[in-house]
Amino acid sequence: MNHLTTRLGPSVGRARARGTRAVTEWNARMLAEASDGTRRGTRWGRGALALVPSALAVGVLGTALAQGALAANFSVTGQPFTLTSNGVEGSGFGAIVNTPAVGRPDGTTTTNTAMARVGFASAGLAGLCGIVHQTIAGVPYSLLLTGGQKVTAAPPGTFTTDIDASNLYIQATELQAYGPTTLQNAVLGQSADQVTVAGKPLTGALPGGFGLGSAGGEGGSSITLHGLNATAYDAEMAGALVLPDLKIRVVAGSATAC
Repeated sequence: MNHLTTRLGPSVGRARARGTRAVTEWNARMLAEASDGTRRGTRWGRGALALVPSALAVGVLGTALAQGALAANFSVTGQPFTLTSNGVEGSGFGAIVNTPAVGRPDGTTTTNTAMARVGFASAGLAGLCGIVHQTIAGVPYSLLLTGGQKVTAAPPGTFTTDIDASNLYIQATELQAYGPTTLQNAVLGQSADQVTVAGKPLTGALPGGFGLGSAGGEGGSSITLHGLNATAYDAEMAGALVLPDLKIRVVAGSATAC
């Protein structure tokens, strides 16, 4: 499949139902053809449903975001994904170090991985690219979510944001910028339990833990990142997100760029 563009439906429920029904019907047809003894090339039916959880997660996310829904969440249990942007301008910025529960393939969880939880009360992004890698029947595939302007491998020297978000949170093992970073009205080393974003403490904050908070009161800190690359386990939009030109594609191989 070279690409799949998802048209957003009027509700998350209908998007989930249509996606599940279409894949199930396609899978049944493929298995029926495979059972008649005629070879028709590679048979993907047996592995098709392995893609359903990630595809539905991103499809539902896209529908929720387009409607400005609350509490939209993008995560792939126990598996990191990549989020990149040409740049981010955020206010009401805060960050802590925590050890969230990460799912294992056997259904258990572990809290042995330290991560940074970063929050923005308000943020503007210059394009967005999300990449999830998955293997189906031993063959690697990538699910790509893009919105706004095209995200380039080498971030531009200057950028203009075209995606607006409020109450944006990212849980990541690595988050970096490729150009100059401007941080204003921030306190490095603030106790994690005292760091708030949009009036609320960050999930997993421990008293005495490392925190990066605001020196100017709630919403007083600001940050500008030229080029963003995050290895994330969770991205949550607890407020509204206006994301133009949303596209979702599945491509063969392990993609490194949208």
